Amino acid sequence: SFSLELRKASKRVSCSKRYKIQKKVREHNKKLKKEAKKKGLKKPVKKDPGVPNSAPFKEDVLREAEQRRLQIEEEKERKRQAKKEERAQKRKNEKEAAVKEAEPSAKKARKDTTENNTVKRSAPNKNSKQHLCSELNKVIDASDVVIEVLDARDPLGCRCPQLEEAVLLGGKRKLLFVLTKIDLVPKENAEKWIECLQREFPVVAFKASTQMRDKTVVRQSKRSHFTALVESKGATCFGSECLTELLTAYAAKTQSEASLKVGVVGFPNVGKSSLINNLKGMMACHVGIAKGTTKTVQEVHMSKTVNLMDSPGIVASPSNPAASMALRSLQVEEGQETVLDAVNTLLKQCDKSQVMLQYTVPDFRNSLEFLTLLAKKRGFLQKGGVPNTVQAANTFLTDWTGAKLRYHCKVPGNYSLPNYVTEEVITEMQNGWDLDKVKAGNMKTLKGINVTAEFTNLDACEQFIVT
Repeated sequence: SFSLELRKASKRVSCSKRYKIQKKVREHNKKLKKEAKKKGLKKPVKKDPGVPNSAPFKEDVLREAEQRRLQIEEEKERKRQAKKEERAQKRKNEKEAAVKEAEPSAKKARKDTTENNTVKRSAPNKNSKQHLCSELNKVIDASDVVIEVLDARDPLGCRCPQLEEAVLLGGKRKLLFVLTKIDLVPKENAEKWIECLQREFPVVAFKASTQMRDKTVVRQSKRSHFTALVESKGATCFGSECLTELLTAYAAKTQSEASLKVGVVGFPNVGKSSLINNLKGMMACHVGIAKGTTKTVQEVHMSKTVNLMDSPGIVASPSNPAASMALRSLQVEEGQETVLDAVNTLLKQCDKSQVMLQYTVPDFRNSLEFLTLLAKKRGFLQKGGVPNTVQAANTFLTDWTGAKLRYHCKVPGNYSLPNYVTEEVITEMQNGWDLDKVKAGNMKTLKGINVTAEFTNLDACEQFIVT
């Protein structure tokens, strides 16, 4: 007979199955803990049962336990204080050793640190009014000829009587007016302003090129199939030839070994740096739409006999009218006035219908509504489709101070000369210049521009006229 023995089933499993079981158990325990935490269930803390009341000598046992606890705490505190004193002594020894080893270098370091702090304290802030005024005074003092750049759209608003008096005070410097952006005003208006200003000082009409490039950059490709760019009206400069010949001829008359230094001054955004770049024939000075781009004096070599000096913009006095401050001052850039307030001031000086035609917006009740309409028109939207009125306001101000918006001021009928401009001053300032050549150059410049755009008057209390 055969006997069959039944073996017990093996409990051995594969590693993957064992790991899977362990993982399931961990997840299950984690789930139970999370549910218990939500229900506020906590494990009971095991409390020390202490000495039972039925134990003999209970009070003696408790007293001994308290004494042991106090002794342990005192010992810990004593060790803590000992370590603290040891670390303090170690730091003290290291410091004394370092002082003895490097005492001369430490003195030198302290001296250098003191000098650096002094330099930092004495370093001027390039954005401050004091720095800008001092840089402007440097240009006036070092110049033989001072060119005051005037925006043809508002020549009287761009004049600074205090600066002109400072130039005339020395008696040796010549003052010359350059009327820029004449392509943004009617030809008749430009001729009237030139005739009016020539009663005081020589005036040169000028239109800068808006496509000035850096000629120091070498073009990488000079293939024949690239056709030459047709010069547009914006790329052409008018008046530079006349002004260059005028300065060169005057430098020859002075018969001085040193070069003739010509300082270029004026309010922000009237085109001082652009004037220098066009006379130089290359990008020598940094230009920008924002006001106050130039912060320091920059001397540019124009020819063997003439050197040009770029200067920061004139700091406008707060006593000027609000519209002039919005256009000429740096209050917005310095944070003294918001861009919305500046736009509100300018809109008060303009005819609403002309502004609506210029920007193709419907009727508006106030400046905020106008900026909202302009932002929607130009696509200046923030998150959620909210109109960005600040960006619209910056665009509006840029149009006024830049070379995009055409507006002009009428020549006053009862214009009288300033008190500091006497007959002797006029004779002295016009002496040495070839006025016939200046007149011929201005006629050539105005003829070359040939402004054909239609100009519609926009009357306002400040005589601003937008076209």
